[in-house]
Amino acid sequence: MRRDYFELDVTNVDWAEAGGAPAQPLVEIEFSGPEEMLRERLSDADGDLLAGEDVDVAFRLQEPLAGEGPAPGVVSVTNRVTGEYVLELNETADDVLRFIDAAREFGENDEDGGYRAVLSVDGEELVSYEKGTFLVYDADGEFLREESLIPPGVEL
Repeated sequence: MRRDYFELDVTNVDWAEAGGAPAQPLVEIEFSGPEEMLRERLSDADGDLLAGEDVDVAFRLQEPLAGEGPAPGVVSVTNRVTGEYVLELNETADDVLRFIDAAREFGENDEDGGYRAVLSVDGEELVSYEKGTFLVYDADGEFLREESLIPPGVEL
């Protein structure tokens, strides 16, 4: 599935840097391609849409963080059961890490913690997930624990 079919927008992250009242970070992913294609990837073997615990969200850097300018990377959503990619889209590390920091801080202020992810097709919500994990990997595929959002008590 083409990455340019997806547009990502985040809200409820500015409060973390400004010291405002905590609000659950929201990531909205809008899909502008063929709905059947996305629906098929978001479905299990029985044709039911995947639940939140059946998908993983990750960010893979394409360049080191210490480089010139914002480091590019890829946000991915995968089917936890099959390991198959549901979707991928390009995003900069600055934006993703800022989002993860807000979700981490929200978790410190709210027992449910985490963030909300909404996938829509042409403005219509297809699925919504409450997530507590957002894994980050460097360009070589090494897990970056310090940059990742991992709920307390979870071992990876």
